Amino acid sequence: MGHCCCKPYNCLQCLDKTNESALVKEKELSIELANIRDEVAFNAARCEKLQKEKEDLERRFEEELRRLGWQQRAELQELQERLQLQFDTETVRLQEEHHDQLLRIRCQHQEQVEDITASHEATLLEMENNHTVTIAILQDDHDQKVQELISTHELEKKELEENFEKLRLSLQVALAPYQHLEEDMKSLKQVLEMKNQQIHQQEKKIIELEKLAEKNIILEEKIQVLQQQNEDLKARIDQNTVVTRQLSEENANLQEYVEKETQEKKRLSRTNEELLWKLQTGDPTSPIKLSPTSPVYRGSSSGPSSPARVSTTPR
Repeated sequence: MGHCCCKPYNCLQCLDKTNESALVKEKELSIELANIRDEVAFNAARCEKLQKEKEDLERRFEEELRRLGWQQRAELQELQERLQLQFDTETVRLQEEHHDQLLRIRCQHQEQVEDITASHEATLLEMENNHTVTIAILQDDHDQKVQELISTHELEKKELEENFEKLRLSLQVALAPYQHLEEDMKSLKQVLEMKNQQIHQQEKKIIELEKLAEKNIILEEKIQVLQQQNEDLKARIDQNTVVTRQLSEENANLQEYVEKETQEKKRLSRTNEELLWKLQTGDPTSPIKLSPTSPVYRGSSSGPSSPARVSTTPR
């Protein structure tokens, strides 16, 4: 501002202009303060909205996790039931196969025993027939060669007994392999049961591995989706945090600016009151002329920075 004229009337005019300028400045500050308050209220509402959105996203994420847990437990229960049913069915089938195989082995054993018995009976019958024929021949020649026939008969009888004993031993030898047939059948039964059990366990493991592989693929896909959603939520939360921090910084800058403007306004008001008092009382110590560096003229240009110079981050 320029130098004030030395006349009191002109000083009053300058003071009036200063007061008008201060009033205009005060009005502008009031409007700006109202705008700042509106912006602060808007930022607070926006922060609250972002916080509610964050809480809603977290709640939805937790609900999705619980739903997937329930679904996984239900699928595991269903898988166990199917495996139990398949196990029962396979057990019944193996029992039936084992029963049929045991019947076939018993039938074969019975046929072999019958064949051996029939062969033994035929041999005995043949021996009896031969013995009868021999006795008949000896009876025919009894009158002529008694002593010879007796000795011959004794020799033949002894020979027949030896042959019969040999035949009996041969029969025992022939039947010896079949004495342990029942034990062999039991051993074979145990072996078959072990083999069937091993086959069943291997098939069960293969089926379980296939099911678990499919289940793992599905669960991995779901986990990837959830991880992606979680990353998106974290990114949004980080973004909301950055926006909140920026709004807090803007609010702090605006409050600091308002405080500075308020202080400047108070200082200008005190300066104006002091000048008015001096002019009204005619204080001889008050200067007639005010220098350009006087506080009353310096206040309008040396105050805090205007809102246009406040550092704000674009939203």
